[in-house]
Amino acid sequence: MDGVTKILIVEDEMVIAANISLQLIELGYDVTGIIPRGEEALENIAIDRPDIILMDIQLKGNLDGIATAQQIHKRFAIPIIYLTANTDEAHFNRAKETHPYAFISKPFKKLDLQRAIELTVDRISIERNAESKENGSIEAHTSENTLPYILNDRIFVRHNEKMLKIDIKDIYYIEADRNYSRIFTATREYLLVMTLKDIDEKLPYNHFLRIHRSYIINLSQINEVAGTHVVISKKAIPMSKSMRNELLSRLQTL
Repeated sequence: MDGVTKILIVEDEMVIAANISLQLIELGYDVTGIIPRGEEALENIAIDRPDIILMDIQLKGNLDGIATAQQIHKRFAIPIIYLTANTDEAHFNRAKETHPYAFISKPFKKLDLQRAIELTVDRISIERNAESKENGSIEAHTSENTLPYILNDRIFVRHNEKMLKIDIKDIYYIEADRNYSRIFTATREYLLVMTLKDIDEKLPYNHFLRIHRSYIINLSQINEVAGTHVVISKKAIPMSKSMRNELLSRLQTL
Protein backbone atom coordinates (compact mmCIF):
# COMPACT_ATOMS: atom_id res chain seq x y z
CA MET A 1 0.00 0.00 0.00
CA ASP A 2 1.49 3.33 -1.09
CA GLY A 3 1.36 6.53 0.97
CA VAL A 4 0.20 6.98 4.57
CA THR A 5 -2.49 4.50 5.64
CA LYS A 6 -5.72 6.25 6.65
CA ILE A 7 -7.50 4.73 9.66
CA LEU A 8 -10.95 5.54 11.06
CA ILE A 9 -11.66 4.75 14.73
CA VAL A 10 -15.25 3.82 15.58
CA GLU A 11 -15.32 3.65 19.38
CA ASP A 12 -17.81 5.13 21.87
CA GLU A 13 -15.44 5.19 24.86
CA MET A 14 -13.63 8.45 24.18
CA VAL A 15 -10.72 7.85 26.55
CA ILE A 16 -9.93 4.55 24.80
CA ALA A 17 -10.44 6.09 21.36
CA ALA A 18 -8.11 9.01 22.14
CA ASN A 19 -5.44 6.62 23.41
CA ILE A 20 -5.72 4.50 20.25
CA SER A 21 -5.49 7.63 18.11
CA LEU A 22 -2.26 8.75 19.82
CA GLN A 23 -0.73 5.30 19.38
CA LEU A 24 -1.65 5.21 15.68
CA ILE A 25 -0.19 8.66 15.07
CA GLU A 26 3.03 7.61 16.84
CA LEU A 27 3.18 4.58 14.53
CA GLY A 28 2.95 6.88 11.49
CA TYR A 29 -0.68 6.34 10.49
CA ASP A 30 -3.22 9.01 9.54
CA VAL A 31 -6.28 8.99 11.82
CA THR A 32 -9.19 10.33 9.76
CA GLY A 33 -11.54 10.62 12.74
CA ILE A 34 -12.98 9.23 15.97
CA ILE A 35 -16.65 8.33 15.63
CA PRO A 36 -18.79 7.11 18.59
CA ARG A 37 -21.84 5.79 16.67
CA GLY A 38 -22.29 3.40 13.78
CA GLU A 39 -24.74 5.67 11.98
CA GLU A 40 -22.24 8.54 12.07
CA ALA A 41 -19.48 6.24 10.82
CA LEU A 42 -21.47 5.43 7.68
CA GLU A 43 -21.93 9.14 6.94
CA ASN A 44 -18.25 9.87 7.57
CA ILE A 45 -17.02 7.06 5.32
CA ALA A 46 -19.12 8.32 2.42
CA ILE A 47 -17.28 11.65 2.56
CA ASP A 48 -13.76 10.61 3.58
CA ARG A 49 -13.04 6.97 2.85
CA PRO A 50 -10.36 5.39 5.07
CA ASP A 51 -8.09 2.46 4.20
CA ILE A 52 -8.84 0.57 7.44
CA ILE A 53 -11.54 0.82 10.12
CA LEU A 54 -10.97 -0.01 13.78
CA MET A 55 -14.46 -0.99 14.94
CA ASP A 56 -15.60 -1.50 18.53
CA ILE A 57 -18.13 -4.34 18.60
CA GLN A 58 -20.12 -2.97 21.57
CA LEU A 59 -21.26 0.38 20.16
CA LYS A 60 -24.19 2.22 21.70
CA GLY A 61 -27.05 3.35 19.46
CA ASN A 62 -29.20 1.64 16.88
CA LEU A 63 -26.25 -0.13 15.23
CA ASP A 64 -23.63 -2.05 17.14
CA GLY A 65 -20.19 -2.57 15.57
CA ILE A 66 -21.15 -5.76 13.76
CA ALA A 67 -24.32 -4.28 12.26
CA THR A 68 -22.30 -1.21 11.22
CA ALA A 69 -19.73 -3.46 9.53
CA GLN A 70 -22.52 -5.23 7.64
CA GLN A 71 -23.78 -1.88 6.32
CA ILE A 72 -20.26 -0.81 5.37
CA HIS A 73 -19.68 -3.98 3.36
CA LYS A 74 -22.83 -3.34 1.33
CA ARG A 75 -21.39 -0.07 0.01
CA PHE A 76 -17.63 -0.12 0.50
CA ALA A 77 -14.75 -2.59 0.35
CA ILE A 78 -12.93 -1.44 3.48
CA PRO A 79 -11.01 -3.82 5.79
CA ILE A 80 -12.30 -3.88 9.36
CA ILE A 81 -10.40 -4.74 12.54
CA TYR A 82 -12.67 -5.38 15.51
CA LEU A 83 -11.94 -4.05 18.98
CA THR A 84 -13.73 -6.06 21.64
CA ALA A 85 -13.89 -6.69 25.36
CA ASN A 86 -16.54 -9.36 24.76
CA THR A 87 -15.22 -12.57 23.23
CA ASP A 88 -18.20 -14.87 23.86
CA GLU A 89 -19.09 -17.44 21.19
CA ALA A 90 -22.26 -15.69 19.99
CA HIS A 91 -20.54 -12.37 19.34
CA PHE A 92 -17.54 -14.05 17.73
CA ASN A 93 -19.66 -16.11 15.32
CA ARG A 94 -21.76 -13.11 14.37
CA ALA A 95 -18.68 -10.94 13.83
CA LYS A 96 -16.95 -13.68 11.84
CA GLU A 97 -19.72 -13.50 9.22
CA THR A 98 -18.53 -9.97 8.31
CA HIS A 99 -15.04 -11.33 7.44
CA PRO A 100 -12.92 -9.02 9.62
CA TYR A 101 -9.20 -8.78 9.01
CA ALA A 102 -8.38 -9.12 12.72
CA PHE A 103 -9.71 -9.09 16.29
CA ILE A 104 -8.01 -7.10 19.05
CA SER A 105 -9.15 -7.92 22.58
CA LYS A 106 -9.35 -5.13 25.15
CA PRO A 107 -7.25 -4.25 27.01
CA PHE A 108 -4.48 -4.48 24.41
CA LYS A 109 -0.88 -3.41 24.11
CA LYS A 110 0.51 -1.05 21.51
CA LEU A 111 2.35 -3.99 19.91
CA ASP A 112 -0.97 -5.87 19.44
CA LEU A 113 -2.40 -2.87 17.60
CA GLN A 114 0.74 -2.40 15.52
CA ARG A 115 0.91 -6.03 14.41
CA ALA A 116 -2.79 -6.24 13.54
CA ILE A 117 -2.57 -3.15 11.32
CA GLU A 118 0.69 -4.20 9.66
CA LEU A 119 -0.78 -7.60 8.80
CA THR A 120 -3.90 -5.90 7.43
CA VAL A 121 -1.85 -3.49 5.29
CA ASP A 122 0.14 -6.44 3.88
CA ARG A 123 -3.05 -8.36 3.13
CA ILE A 124 -4.56 -5.35 1.34
CA SER A 125 -1.49 -5.07 -0.89
CA ILE A 126 -1.55 -8.78 -1.70
CA GLU A 127 -5.28 -8.68 -2.53
CA ARG A 128 -4.91 -5.63 -4.75
CA ASN A 129 -2.04 -7.19 -6.68
CA ALA A 130 -4.03 -10.39 -7.13
CA GLU A 131 -7.10 -8.45 -8.24
CA SER A 132 -5.02 -6.48 -10.71
CA LYS A 133 -3.64 -9.65 -12.30
CA GLU A 134 -7.04 -11.38 -12.30
CA ASN A 135 -8.75 -8.47 -14.00
CA GLY A 136 -6.05 -8.06 -16.61
CA SER A 137 -6.00 -4.38 -15.68
CA ILE A 138 -4.86 -1.64 -17.99
CA GLU A 139 -1.12 -1.05 -17.84
CA ALA A 140 0.03 1.91 -15.77
CA HIS A 141 1.35 4.26 -18.42
CA THR A 142 0.03 7.12 -20.48
CA SER A 143 0.50 5.81 -23.97
CA GLU A 144 -2.35 5.52 -26.45
CA ASN A 145 -2.60 1.80 -25.66
CA THR A 146 -3.85 2.50 -22.13
CA LEU A 147 -7.40 3.36 -23.18
CA PRO A 148 -7.19 2.72 -26.93
CA TYR A 149 -10.85 3.16 -27.76
CA ILE A 150 -12.93 6.06 -26.49
CA LEU A 151 -16.04 6.96 -28.45
CA ASN A 152 -18.76 9.49 -27.74
CA ASP A 153 -21.05 6.90 -26.18
CA ARG A 154 -18.68 4.22 -24.88
CA ILE A 155 -15.18 3.36 -23.74
CA PHE A 156 -13.30 0.08 -23.88
CA VAL A 157 -11.10 -1.29 -21.09
CA ARG A 158 -8.70 -4.22 -21.23
CA HIS A 159 -9.74 -7.37 -19.37
CA ASN A 160 -8.07 -10.79 -19.73
CA GLU A 161 -6.59 -9.96 -23.15
CA LYS A 162 -9.96 -8.69 -24.37
CA MET A 163 -11.47 -5.24 -24.69
CA LEU A 164 -14.70 -4.82 -22.71
CA LYS A 165 -17.22 -2.16 -23.67
CA ILE A 166 -18.61 0.19 -21.02
CA ASP A 167 -21.40 2.48 -22.15
CA ILE A 168 -20.84 6.07 -21.03
CA LYS A 169 -24.42 6.30 -19.76
CA ASP A 170 -23.81 3.36 -17.40
CA ILE A 171 -20.80 4.87 -15.61
CA TYR A 172 -21.64 6.41 -12.22
CA TYR A 173 -18.24 7.73 -11.17
CA ILE A 174 -14.53 6.94 -11.19
CA GLU A 175 -12.57 6.87 -7.94
CA ALA A 176 -8.82 7.23 -7.42
CA ASP A 177 -7.13 4.47 -5.45
CA ARG A 178 -3.49 5.61 -5.39
CA ASN A 179 -1.98 4.45 -8.70
CA TYR A 180 -5.19 2.60 -9.51
CA SER A 181 -8.62 3.87 -10.49
CA ARG A 182 -12.00 2.19 -10.10
CA ILE A 183 -14.87 2.68 -12.52
CA PHE A 184 -18.25 2.17 -10.85
CA THR A 185 -21.36 1.27 -12.84
CA ALA A 186 -24.77 0.03 -11.77
CA THR A 187 -23.75 -3.62 -12.05
CA ARG A 188 -19.98 -3.82 -11.89
CA GLU A 189 -16.71 -2.29 -10.70
CA TYR A 190 -13.63 -2.14 -12.96
CA LEU A 191 -10.12 -1.82 -11.56
CA LEU A 192 -7.62 0.02 -13.76
CA VAL A 193 -3.90 0.37 -13.15
CA MET A 194 -4.01 3.97 -14.25
CA THR A 195 -4.08 7.28 -12.37
CA LEU A 196 -7.20 9.39 -12.21
CA LYS A 197 -5.31 12.25 -13.87
CA ASP A 198 -4.51 10.10 -16.92
CA ILE A 199 -8.11 8.92 -17.20
CA ASP A 200 -9.42 12.47 -16.86
CA GLU A 201 -7.31 13.58 -19.82
CA LYS A 202 -8.85 10.93 -22.06
CA LEU A 203 -12.54 11.01 -21.13
CA PRO A 204 -15.04 13.02 -23.23
CA TYR A 205 -15.41 16.51 -21.72
CA ASN A 206 -19.17 16.81 -22.21
CA HIS A 207 -19.93 13.75 -20.06
CA PHE A 208 -17.47 13.87 -17.16
CA LEU A 209 -16.07 16.29 -14.61
CA ARG A 210 -13.37 15.83 -11.98
CA ILE A 211 -14.94 17.46 -8.91
CA HIS A 212 -12.38 16.26 -6.35
CA ARG A 213 -8.80 15.04 -6.41
CA SER A 214 -10.16 11.50 -5.91
CA TYR A 215 -13.33 11.53 -8.03
CA ILE A 216 -14.53 11.99 -11.61
CA ILE A 217 -18.31 11.94 -11.97
CA ASN A 218 -20.68 11.30 -14.85
CA LEU A 219 -22.74 14.49 -15.05
CA SER A 220 -25.82 12.64 -16.28
CA GLN A 221 -25.88 10.42 -13.17
CA ILE A 222 -26.08 13.18 -10.54
CA ASN A 223 -29.11 12.87 -8.26
CA GLU A 224 -28.38 15.75 -5.92
CA VAL A 225 -25.92 18.66 -5.56
CA ALA A 226 -25.18 19.83 -2.02
CA GLY A 227 -22.74 22.39 -0.67
CA THR A 228 -19.80 20.03 -0.23
CA HIS A 229 -20.77 16.95 -2.20
CA VAL A 230 -22.94 15.43 -4.90
CA VAL A 231 -25.06 12.30 -4.61
CA ILE A 232 -24.95 9.55 -7.23
CA SER A 233 -26.82 6.31 -6.66
CA LYS A 234 -27.13 7.06 -2.92
CA LYS A 235 -23.38 7.65 -2.56
CA ALA A 236 -22.19 11.04 -1.31
CA ILE A 237 -19.15 12.08 -3.36
CA PRO A 238 -17.05 14.94 -1.97
CA MET A 239 -16.67 18.07 -4.09
CA SER A 240 -13.91 20.64 -3.75
CA LYS A 241 -15.00 24.26 -3.30
CA SER A 242 -13.12 25.31 -6.43
CA MET A 243 -15.16 22.91 -8.58
CA ARG A 244 -18.66 23.80 -7.38
CA ASN A 245 -19.09 26.75 -9.77
CA GLU A 246 -17.66 24.72 -12.64
CA LEU A 247 -20.13 21.94 -11.92
CA LEU A 248 -23.11 24.28 -11.73
CA SER A 249 -22.11 25.92 -15.00
CA ARG A 250 -22.11 22.50 -16.67
CA LEU A 251 -25.58 21.58 -15.39
CA GLN A 252 -28.93 22.93 -16.46
CA THR A 253 -30.02 24.71 -13.29
CA LEU A 254 -33.15 26.74 -12.56
